[in-house]
Amino acid sequence: MTVSRTVPPELSANCAYFFDLDGTLAEIKPHPDQVTVPQTILQLLHRLATHNAGALALISGRSMTELDALTHPIRFPLAGVHGAERRDIKGHTHIVRLPQDVEHDISVLLHAALANMPGTTLETKGMAFALHYRQAPQHEAALLALAERITRRWPQLALQPGKCVVEIKPKGTSKGEAIAAFMQEAPFAGRIPVFVGDDLTDEAGFAVVNRVDGISVKVGSGATQAMWRLAGVTDVWRWLEQINCPQQDQKATNDRRDGHESFSRSL
Repeated sequence: MTVSRTVPPELSANCAYFFDLDGTLAEIKPHPDQVTVPQTILQLLHRLATHNAGALALISGRSMTELDALTHPIRFPLAGVHGAERRDIKGHTHIVRLPQDVEHDISVLLHAALANMPGTTLETKGMAFALHYRQAPQHEAALLALAERITRRWPQLALQPGKCVVEIKPKGTSKGEAIAAFMQEAPFAGRIPVFVGDDLTDEAGFAVVNRVDGISVKVGSGATQAMWRLAGVTDVWRWLEQINCPQQDQKATNDRRDGHESFSRSL
């Protein structure tokens, strides 16, 4: 059983920050194209990055192209498609690609299959595929079975379940591997990693952060290996305000003593 304490972690001035986007920095919407990140939140992220020598990256299932569009005009280090593509602080990209014939054959197969499942949506990401069923939850089992057949046929691929989505991605890529790669590079190296995420896809990131005594934060309910928890996206936003505004430190301390802090510890 998970027991929560209303005491937030101590954040030093030597942290490296990693954030998921959907369900963490932005509210989940019926369709991914409807998601936006408020400009005030982007400015808080930019300020946090500036105060930490640029050691802040977004770690998402979205493509880097989508992440750049959602965070324009700010350009962060990124890991997209669950770590299958990554851009470091210098702008260098590291991308895992599928053979063109494999990508084509899977795309054709998935388009044909989802055409018979009204309400489902196929999102192609080049080296990965997302099968969305938020508008058609009755197709969850069928999509999962379809994805399992594809990963058996093409063993270089792996299955990644998420919130109302089943993803097919290159084997060996994960948000955890992306965070580990960033932590080997400046300005992240030598800092305490802080990772905030909300989905099953973020658990690999929590595991990596926990192994080095970092700060892992689960957003929302549900079982997790994260050591801390925030209730929802608006709580993430409030926390960002707190750690960006030193003058609020005393108020946050008083709130914690009164038992009103939304950041809880999972034991």
